[in-house]
Amino acid sequence: MKRVAIIGSTGSIGVQALDVIRHNPDKLKVVALAAGSNARLLAEQVAEFKAEYAAVSDSASYRELNHRCECWTGQGMEAIAFLASLEDVDLVLVAVSGAAGIYPTYKAVAAGKTVGLANKESLVAAGDLIMPLAESTGSTILPVDSEHSAIFQCLQGEEKWVSRIWLTASGGPFREMEASRLGLVTPEEALRHPRWNMGKKITIDSATLMNKGLEVIEAHHLFAVSYDQITVVIHPQSVVHSLVEFVDGSFLGHLGVPDMRIPIQYAFSYPERWGASAERLDLLHLGALDFSPPDINRFPALELALAAGRQSGTMPAVMNAANEIAVGCFLEGALGFTGIVSAVEKVMGHHQTIKNPDLSEILAADAWAREACIRFIKE
Repeated sequence: MKRVAIIGSTGSIGVQALDVIRHNPDKLKVVALAAGSNARLLAEQVAEFKAEYAAVSDSASYRELNHRCECWTGQGMEAIAFLASLEDVDLVLVAVSGAAGIYPTYKAVAAGKTVGLANKESLVAAGDLIMPLAESTGSTILPVDSEHSAIFQCLQGEEKWVSRIWLTASGGPFREMEASRLGLVTPEEALRHPRWNMGKKITIDSATLMNKGLEVIEAHHLFAVSYDQITVVIHPQSVVHSLVEFVDGSFLGHLGVPDMRIPIQYAFSYPERWGASAERLDLLHLGALDFSPPDINRFPALELALAAGRQSGTMPAVMNAANEIAVGCFLEGALGFTGIVSAVEKVMGHHQTIKNPDLSEILAADAWAREACIRFIKE
């Protein structure tokens, strides 16, 4: 029986993780749940899974949570980080979206926990801190993103012979749209992902290809490979979740239906595999599998993210924070689709990078980038 804490239990990944736990009651026990502001749903989850701890980010939601729950409750980032480092928790699933996942991930790793990481921003912004910390504390980081879970599974026992990682991308809803039309797309159109059912922010990132840039940075940290050893390839069927090329020319690929419950469950079951109720891939009716290079002229966010990753220091945190703000403004109708990348690029251009930052400097850079991005968009 693994005792689990889920940071971000009311979001898309958190809800699917609880569905996995619901189907494996003899193997998984929920100890702690944390969310942003959805106190009502969080309280329902606490009641169903008999969680012993619960926390939310904001004070208004905390009052409702405290009223609805009889378990231990807390409010704010310190309370959420406390849940991520509880002594009686075996595995912490960090499923919260955005930079809000950095601090709880850091605290879980510092406590030596096994971390199921569905929050790529933690490693994008603070990978140079978190990965060495994991090595020193004995923390195991199990990637939950479908692409990184695929790579992790392909690498078992063969890490030292890696030549290249091939990171697949669906291409998003505008894969074949003319560049002249991209500036006119609406949030509703951008949220219609052709393959995956995800939260709003990551769905927009998929439409701009920023998500794939973030995933390249995450892969760089997770698998200790250079940026030159990572290639992004558009694969619209989303059946091959990623591949690893080895020094002898062999490829290992991970195939499956696009269902996030599969990589979530693998993080829970590792190093074992459990039976699952997910749909099976039918090779006989699969048809063609297409692969093509990304069009960086129409989707410059990918190259922008790679530039931030290569520069390292505080620049990836700044790029990520500016992107979060710009995506939020786009969803609110305050910024055009192509304006997302323009805003991020402008913020990056005004940042003085700090090399080898500590956690406080990374979080300060994140805060600066948010304010700068809001200011530039208003202007």
